[in-house]
This record gives sequence, structure tokens and C-alpha cells, in this order.
Amino acid sequence: MIFLQTKLSGVFEIQLEPSTDERGFFARSWCREEFEREGLNPSLVQCSISFSSKKGTLRGMHYQTGPYGEAKLVRCTNGAIYDVALDMRPHSATFMQWIAAELTATNRNALYIPEGCAHGFLTLQDESEVFYQMSEFYHPEAARGVRWDDPAFNIVWPGFLQVISDRDRTYADFNPR
Repeated sequence: MIFLQTKLSGVFEIQLEPSTDERGFFARSWCREEFEREGLNPSLVQCSISFSSKKGTLRGMHYQTGPYGEAKLVRCTNGAIYDVALDMRPHSATFMQWIAAELTATNRNALYIPEGCAHGFLTLQDESEVFYQMSEFYHPEAARGVRWDDPAFNIVWPGFLQVISDRDRTYADFNPR
């Protein structure tokens, strides 16, 4: 795997290193030792899949607060998404900054999002499926979110938004106090 550090501390885009032959290819997509070597949380306690039938579906921006902060490894296994990580760590040098990566079933890249960062994505194709690996179990009492279009962050989304949940659409304006 190739770990590409983004401008956000601890957020990495991860590329596969396929070994090819006449059958196709084989590639490692997760390795505890490699994650530890990069200083990333190698703990995996839960995996989930989200499926969005329509292009233009937005999910996010979600995170969990301590003590249940979760690191996520996100990969698009069908279709394509515009994946966004937003730094919500008040003491981080990149607090309130964001990065985006296009994750597709074709490029097979993943985004590693550490504890304290919010996550969301916009589907770029119909029938997009996203596979998540998380370092912490879901705790509803620790679940938080910020609005996808909050002017405090100025996240630039490509394309046209067609589907969003009421919860994701109605988060209050962010107050950094």
C-alpha cells in the first residue's frame, strides 16, 4: 500500500500496489503492521456498507466524540464518490479545514480518516456502494454532525445534490467555541 499524506494531519489517501499476472491482480488493502508503521490506528471493530441508488446522494458530515472517537477507512466498492474529511479537532493546526478525494471502484483508493474528523461523501454515479472499516463501535450518544454546506467550512462539492436526509440537511451552523 502507498500512504499519501493529505494536507490534514493524520488523513491519508491510500493506494493499492497490485501484483498482476494473467489472472488479473492481487493487492493488500489493509495490514495492521503497515498502519502501525504509519502511526495510524490499526484497530478494527466494525465494518459497514452504505448503498446509494442515485447519483447526487450526499451523506455526512458525521463523526463521534470522545471517548468514542472513531477512525475510518473508507473505500468505494461500486460506482464513485467524492469523499470529504473535515478536521474537527480544536487543537489541530488544520482545524476546520477539509480535503476531498475521488474514490471509485476503478481506482480502488481508500481514505483514512482519524478520530476527531468528520466524514461525508457525494455519490458521483448511480448505484454507488461504500465500505467502511471503523476503529470504534457506533455510540448514538456520541454521534455528531455538521452541515454539508455550512459557511464555516466552505466545502466545495461537485455536481448537483439530489438526495440528502433531513438530519444531514438541518444541522445548525457550526459554532467553534
